[in-house]
Amino acid sequence: MPRENMASLIQKIARQASTTFKNCGSSPIGENSKGFLENQAKLRNLLHEIRSEDLNIAPRKLDPSPISVPHNPPVTYMHICETGAFSMGVFLLKGGSSIPLHDHPEMNGMLKVLYGKVSISCFDKLDNPPDAASEAQFNPPVLPYQKDALRRSVLRSIGEYTEHSGPCILTPKKDNLHQINAVDGPAAFLDILAPPYDQDDGRDCHYYKVLENGDVKLETGEQKEMWLLEIPQPTDFWCGAEPYPGPQVTL
Repeated sequence: MPRENMASLIQKIARQASTTFKNCGSSPIGENSKGFLENQAKLRNLLHEIRSEDLNIAPRKLDPSPISVPHNPPVTYMHICETGAFSMGVFLLKGGSSIPLHDHPEMNGMLKVLYGKVSISCFDKLDNPPDAASEAQFNPPVLPYQKDALRRSVLRSIGEYTEHSGPCILTPKKDNLHQINAVDGPAAFLDILAPPYDQDDGRDCHYYKVLENGDVKLETGEQKEMWLLEIPQPTDFWCGAEPYPGPQVTL
């Protein structure tokens, strides 16, 4: 059962997100401005409290049935609300599934795990120096037509998050690209993006492949420069839809 007084927590989160990102759709946010940082901290504190039971979402058990199109997608999404300033919903990942490496152009985001455990790899894009892509060597080699799809990046962190962790935060410049893997079973997280994806406004989702052999491990505080290749949406990833069962949100 939801904890007492928690039925309105998702409403409080939505209102605080609206306040925090109210200018997000029309002008860049001053990420270091006092007002934005104060509102972001309030939103982060509210997100730290949220649990799956507050949204009437029961943790899923491991599903042995194979992933299949279109009946059993690896990831599903519950839409909660969307305005011009932000969108909010819940992603549910089956055990062993992942959301591939992707970006959030000129967007802020906050991700809070509701149940299970996820591993999140966060990247920053870097500017490509002149001729850098042409001079870089890859194994296997990158085809000539792929050179324009190469992006320099920095792998900033690889971390694991559970329902007891604080939210994972991304900004237009920091940790803007990430890959999310379910660890040791199914997982779900509340997701806020500000402003929402909008292809017509230049905020389409792009997918990437890391041009790196073997598993990458980072020591505490270490960062690693890497090349990424922009790719079409991977064929083994698609996202289904589920109805949201939690308290209604009105804005």
